[in-house]
Amino acid sequence: LGYVTNHAARSLKTRRTQTIGVVVADLRNPYFLEVVDALRDELHLAGYRTFLVSDQQGSDDGSELVDLLLGSVDGVVFASAQSADTAATGFADLRMPVVLVNREIESRPLDRVLSDYTAGGRLAAEHLVELGHRRIGLITGPSAMAVFRDREEAFRGTLAQLGVPFDERLRREGPFSYEVGEQLGAELMQGPDVPTAIFCADDLVAFGVLDAAQRHGLRVPDDLSVMGYDDLTMAGWDRFGLTTVRQPMDEMARAAARLVLGRIHGTDDSAEPQRQVHPVRLVRRSSTGPARA
Repeated sequence: LGYVTNHAARSLKTRRTQTIGVVVADLRNPYFLEVVDALRDELHLAGYRTFLVSDQQGSDDGSELVDLLLGSVDGVVFASAQSADTAATGFADLRMPVVLVNREIESRPLDRVLSDYTAGGRLAAEHLVELGHRRIGLITGPSAMAVFRDREEAFRGTLAQLGVPFDERLRREGPFSYEVGEQLGAELMQGPDVPTAIFCADDLVAFGVLDAAQRHGLRVPDDLSVMGYDDLTMAGWDRFGLTTVRQPMDEMARAAARLVLGRIHGTDDSAEPQRQVHPVRLVRRSSTGPARA
């Protein structure tokens, strides 16, 4: 008969839009694409649509996100670490289900799904020290974010426990992008004391470091070992062969989808916000090797 469901009319009757807002940062980063794919698949199984929003150019106080999504979605999943805390807490104040992926808001606990980033930092340090590296560079994300700060503390703490001092001159910090990795990696490769290994807190940054090494005439891993974090699909390509710490992104995204749906339908009746932590593991590939003499 050519009938088409009027979702606006249905939402007026049911008080639900059957839509979940998914907030990400930069869609050019494959990390977010993999998270969004898994979220969308899990939500689709439950009969929900996905309203995808990039907050890369959002307002500092998060008001634009609230104005955009309020009344259009039944819950929000924040997969972005850079959106303003007030955006997530603003939805929570309006009694809308909110779930964070790989993010903590220290001022107010909310439902969140995390990887064990403390274990991840430790695994990276242990792997590089085991290969004989003593002069190790670090490119990390913004230290204002608890996820990156705790990962770095675990990395540096493990180095100290293993008797390897960390040189502050070999630390760089910045947003996650290929260009940032290329730029900061090039900085670390200049001067007489080039590190023998660089740990990047994101695979995309590590890809930039790999290309910077090639431009500087450094062989990987003979002259320089490069290590990432996430285990994006691209990390396993022969072009990169990136040693990395694997986050179970598909599993975490699906857990976040189930958590927000449980809050919407009242099947998750726990009063306290949930904090789900998923294990990580080391994935050894060809970008790391024994330290050069």
